[in-house]
Order: sequence, then C-alpha cells, then structure tokens
Amino acid sequence: MDIHQADTALVMIDPQNDVLSEAGVSWGLVGESIRENNTVENIGRLFQAAKGGGFGVFVSPHYLYPHDQQWRFGGAVEKMMLDGKEFFRPDPLTLDGFPGSGADWLPQYKPFIEDGQTVVVSPHKAWGPQTNDLVFQLRKRGVGKVVLAGMLANLCVESHLRELIEQGFEVAVVKDATAAPRHPVLGDGYTAALINYGYLANAVLTTDDAVAAMK
Repeated sequence: MDIHQADTALVMIDPQNDVLSEAGVSWGLVGESIRENNTVENIGRLFQAAKGGGFGVFVSPHYLYPHDQQWRFGGAVEKMMLDGKEFFRPDPLTLDGFPGSGADWLPQYKPFIEDGQTVVVSPHKAWGPQTNDLVFQLRKRGVGKVVLAGMLANLCVESHLRELIEQGFEVAVVKDATAAPRHPVLGDGYTAALINYGYLANAVLTTDDAVAAMK
C-alpha cells in the first residue's frame, strides 16, 4: 500500500481516557496490552507524524449518553461499557463535565486533536463506523486510503477496518498503536485482532513503518 498525503489520512479510533489512561474504567482489562505495545506513546507519534507530513487526521470517538443506558440488549463488552459508564457524557449537546472525564482525550493528544484541523466525526455507538459519519467525511475530502490505529484492537479498530474495506478504502493497520483486553474467560483480544489484521488489511505496519511512510 502506497501512502501519499494527497489521498491518505490517519484515522484514530477512541484516543480517550477510559481506554488509554491508568485511571480509565477499562485499564484493568487493557493496561497490560497497552504497556507491552507502548500504545500511548505510539499513538502520539502517529499524530505528530501525520500533522508534520500534512496528512489529514480523523478521529472516530466513542460516546455514550444517558439515553443509551436504555438499550435492551447487547454483547458482553457492550454491556460492560454501559455498566461501567465508559465514554460517558451527560448530554450530546453539552461539554459540561467533559474535560478530564473518561470520554475526554488523553492530555498529550489534545494539541493534535484540538488544532482546528483534525476532523472529529460523530460518535460510533457500538464498534464500527456504520453508526457515524466517518466514511462520508473521508469521501468528501477525497481520501481513498487510511492509516488506522487506536483502541480497542479487536473491537472498534477491527470493526472500522472491516467496514472501511467494504466501503472500498485501502487500509493499513498500525499494530503497535493499538491494544486489546485480556479477559480470563473471553481470551486475549490482541492476539485475535492480529490474526484478522493479517487476513484483512491491505498492510499491517509498525509505528516506525507508518511514521517513515508519512515523512
């Protein structure tokens, strides 16, 4: 996959406190994987490289609101998210209580995300971009190729990968700028994701690879 500023963008999934901060509600499940992959630092390197190389940057965030608590069914992790109020915001039309919350960006990412250039699309509600406007925003800017990273490897990142491929995009996944839960019953989500990345993605890169490609 050839990466060029003219037709390629960085798409970052859920660069938020609840899945990347030690104070986040999911740290107990994902912290070990994050430390092993150096995920927090690698995501920062991707932001810096994309901005420095003039690449478009898109963030697909996860927000859950009080009305989402009324969902009547869901999968195992979906239920965990709702029960733990992961990515919780009190209302979609206010930022009251947002700064420093689990739904907020990690502080070191804010200069990249809040620079007036990054496109923060509407929230995805389960795992993939079918429930937000990411594909629309990419197409409106002539993007045909995506460098994909963020959280969580086997859930939102893999779901974005699958849908973007189905929508006709070329997608390179950055395998060490993500991480996944390890659960005593459900298993190691990172191992599962890596296997599927190899089968599905147009390229599977390291952060070093991606940074070099965006220079």
